Amino acid sequence: MNLKSKLSHLNIDIEENKDLSKFSTMKLKAIGDLITVKDVESLKSLVKIFHEEEQDFCILGLGANTLLEENGVKPYIQIKLSFSKDDLVDRGDNFVIPASVKLSTLTSFASRNNLRRWEIFTGVPATLGGAVFMNAGTSLGEIGELVSRVWLVDREGNERVQKITSDSFSYRKNHFVAAGEIIYQVELKNLGKDESVSEVIRNYLQKRNNSQPLNQWTCGCVFKNAKYNEQTCPAGKYIDILGIKGLSISDMRISGVHANFMENTGKSSKSDVLKLIKLAKEELYLQYGIDFELEARID
Repeated sequence: MNLKSKLSHLNIDIEENKDLSKFSTMKLKAIGDLITVKDVESLKSLVKIFHEEEQDFCILGLGANTLLEENGVKPYIQIKLSFSKDDLVDRGDNFVIPASVKLSTLTSFASRNNLRRWEIFTGVPATLGGAVFMNAGTSLGEIGELVSRVWLVDREGNERVQKITSDSFSYRKNHFVAAGEIIYQVELKNLGKDESVSEVIRNYLQKRNNSQPLNQWTCGCVFKNAKYNEQTCPAGKYIDILGIKGLSISDMRISGVHANFMENTGKSSKSDVLKLIKLAKEELYLQYGIDFELEARID
């Protein structure tokens, strides 16, 4: 990186030409520069410097819904703010939590404390920031209904706080994060107790284990469900009807367990995923006349 000297005073780690395959839940072949940011002030300064130098970047969370480049040109930024599980204490107030915290950590906390409606993100492989960015959810609901405020750093390195309203989210989408902005902290609502939460979480995890290829290298659901003539069209069901479960390109295949998942069975790269996505997308449109939108991010 030609900017390395300008970043030397920041509380960050810079790893050049790093193997990023382990930062992708799909384990895609990927090499790139990784910058790990350890505090908010360093994040602000980093973003400001990148803006002044016209340097683009990508945000890297758990890599669950992002297809990493095989040879990345733009640096990846990973945020790792100080956090301990001991910081999560239910005092009856809302919870202010770093965006880098995993949803699995929050699910475990919700189960132990029976936090009402926190079961909605059960099993979603994401950080809190990534989940808020895409309004992640399950058949139980979407995370947007639990969010009250979001802290962001804008392209000039300034902090702003976004108060969430009924218009802030739609299906798998937020309407307040501008291009180049980064979520670093989220306030989640404390809606009280529901003694059924732990059981709902346990049952839903079992359901996911039975119906999704969770032991394979995937990026989660590839396509968003579509709306057509006021009807919800589940992408997995429609791909299943096409009869292309198990179809492969190189080491990338459409899952035989759930057709809206694609599995890396070996050493696939982003290009293999895109070829299989293109094929499935074209067949879906040809057979049903529906243009299914991607849920997976292509940076």
